[in-house]
Amino acid sequence: MQVSFACTEQTLRSRTSEDRLCPNRPSGGQNGVTVAQTKQRTPPMGAKNQSQVLPLLSHILRESTVKATGMKYRNLGKSGLRVSCLGLGTYVSTCIYTAVAENLMTVAYEHGINLFDTAEVYAAGRAERTLGKILKKKEWRRSSYVVTTKIYWGGQAETERGLSRKHIIEGLRGSLERLQLDYVDIVFANRMDPNSPMEEIVRAMTFVINQGMAMYWGTSRWSAMEIMEAYSVARQFNLIPPVCEQAEYHLFQREKVETHLPELYHKIGVGSMTWSPLACGLITGKYADSVPEKSRASFKGYHWLKEKAISDEGKKQHSKVKELHPIADRLNCTVAQLAIAWCLRSEGVSSVLLGVSSSDQLLENLGAIQVLPHLTPQLVTEIDQILGNKPNVKKDSRA
Repeated sequence: MQVSFACTEQTLRSRTSEDRLCPNRPSGGQNGVTVAQTKQRTPPMGAKNQSQVLPLLSHILRESTVKATGMKYRNLGKSGLRVSCLGLGTYVSTCIYTAVAENLMTVAYEHGINLFDTAEVYAAGRAERTLGKILKKKEWRRSSYVVTTKIYWGGQAETERGLSRKHIIEGLRGSLERLQLDYVDIVFANRMDPNSPMEEIVRAMTFVINQGMAMYWGTSRWSAMEIMEAYSVARQFNLIPPVCEQAEYHLFQREKVETHLPELYHKIGVGSMTWSPLACGLITGKYADSVPEKSRASFKGYHWLKEKAISDEGKKQHSKVKELHPIADRLNCTVAQLAIAWCLRSEGVSSVLLGVSSSDQLLENLGAIQVLPHLTPQLVTEIDQILGNKPNVKKDSRA
């Protein structure tokens, strides 16, 4: 079996004081890969620049940093669950072997990532099986990491998809069997189901939590109105409300995360877990001139990405990405690191799910954490002027 870990297209304020949840882990492991060995550029940690930004961050959210890895941890929304600000998303393809997937998870874990995201639909369940096999082989303490899965598309039968009570319960049982776990930390409703009443959905999610099959539940690709309805139903019937929404978020996809979700965060404590920070590779610039062989856009089933990359809109986005290079150069980082750090600065974002297919890509993306303190309000404004797509919001985000 072959597996790739990548962005999933199908795919904070804490109420407690800062704490150090994760034990010190070595920065490199049996694979011998460390941050220092990557050839990617690392931004200087200037005290002057940090002093301009860190006070702004400290009153918005509580985050702790493990010195051994440099990873930052945030609350998932206003729940008590602490997750790494960067997580690892998974899906199966035909280009990456299982051994590479294991190496990616090992590098991620040893560098502080404690969040692994999957779904029942990814490769018809094979992604969950692969993730489960790796976790079992590594024998990491179950209490030291967070596993999330998503329920909606489970099979071909009418009763094997959607958010009926039947499929939520049976679908999650199937996921747990494939993952070889007693529970997942978060189960997501992977889009809204117009055929299932909201009360049935919330009651089923409450049931699986009360049964110990999940710790929390969240939503994915839901509108703000749908999330608020779920919260209202939960409060009305003394049920458990969602704690998080999974949403696409990157330089060219901003409105939902920057305008709708912050309001939900402040009103009902729902956080954001975002995916596709590099727009499936478009922001890296690798599709600027053509579609490289063995890139995601060349895979079967990703014709839509190829069309997007070569479209007029795609060319405009490539042009804007090129304009970001001088800013990245000033920060001594890559555009990919800049783009991920830009996502991390958005209000209410608990974690950004990464999509990588090699340890080099993963280590480069991890460097975004060092870029974050350097995103001053002036730099953010400069980026907004280049993008020209800043949504109208009631108040500014973290930076």
